[in-house]
Amino acid sequence: MSKKLLARLTAPGPKRMLALDGGGIRGAVSLGFIERIETLLRERHNNPDLLLCDYFDLIGGTSTGAIIATLLATGRSGSELIEMYTNLGGKIFGDKYSLFQIGNKMKANYDDKPLQEELKKLFGDVRLGDDAIQTGLNINSKRADTFSTWSLINHPNAKYYEPQEEGELGNKDYLLREVVRASTAAPTYFLPQTINIGNREATFIDGGVSMANNPALQLFLLATLKGFPFHWETGADKLMLVSIGTGTYTKMVDACKVADNNMLEWASTVPDMLMDDATYQNQLILQYLSKSPTAIQIDSEVGDLHDDVLTGKPALHYLRYQAYLEQPKTLPDGTQEDKPYLPFDDKTILKLREMDKAEMVNELLQVGRIYAQKTVEAGHFPVAFDLKRKAV
Repeated sequence: MSKKLLARLTAPGPKRMLALDGGGIRGAVSLGFIERIETLLRERHNNPDLLLCDYFDLIGGTSTGAIIATLLATGRSGSELIEMYTNLGGKIFGDKYSLFQIGNKMKANYDDKPLQEELKKLFGDVRLGDDAIQTGLNINSKRADTFSTWSLINHPNAKYYEPQEEGELGNKDYLLREVVRASTAAPTYFLPQTINIGNREATFIDGGVSMANNPALQLFLLATLKGFPFHWETGADKLMLVSIGTGTYTKMVDACKVADNNMLEWASTVPDMLMDDATYQNQLILQYLSKSPTAIQIDSEVGDLHDDVLTGKPALHYLRYQAYLEQPKTLPDGTQEDKPYLPFDDKTILKLREMDKAEMVNELLQVGRIYAQKTVEAGHFPVAFDLKRKAV
């Protein structure tokens, strides 16, 4: 890592973080938000070439969010991301295992060779400690052989940045394409990723199989806990966290049908339940630590926590942007939900909810753009976090 980046990560002053959720091909939704945020920040700084890696000091992601985070951290613009991602999606979810590949077909739906090839094209032999990464980067994955969540970061002062034992590798030595692939190894979709960590092998599955599918809270912990190397100051004018989702929708099924679920149906349902709970727990805690202008109602009992601040004063400035893959509903009082109408029929909207429908990437991007236009405001980004202008 360059001295310039280390100086940036350790310098005093306000810090900005960007967290990107997992969600398969639905990562295209987050691109609509990224595009608008980049546009607003370029206008704010009167700089048409400003990149999000110039603005955000730490960018983190899980699964598809890890791909997007790494592209941003290596200096790609929003428009470049959209072009790369729309091309990538069709290739990642294009080749299913055939009956002739019965061994793999019983373990995963998709052949991961196209994903491996595309990641190599995007990141080559860049390693996590290389100068090609222009800002702080966090990639979240689940180590399946030890049941532990790995939050890999490129900060040189991190405990595991350098090897801990003879023959081991440190974080800085891992190939970017391998750790991104590890974060995207969604069970049933792709085979696990095995990485040589020096003196032994480690097997990873998708980081979404953890509390960090929405990695926003993990980024806050990375930034503030003493065990991690950043040690950034807390405060609403000192630490900002922008969190971007990949689309969600209201889940409700017939109670009698659920009660009659068999073991296979429970096996496919429970992971989604846990991932939803993890996301809402992230949201609740971060709203509890802040006075977020984008706060949502967590549930009908605790509301949006506007009267609750755990730390007395806000510990951070928190923004959460999410799109809803459904049409606005009529509320009990006869009014309609404050959500934009989506220009799709019901059948198309059901397809948008799937995580592997690569043919829907343009429609998902359109959803992201619709919601970004409605919900992302320039005023959400306080002047306290503006980049300092260089002296002429």
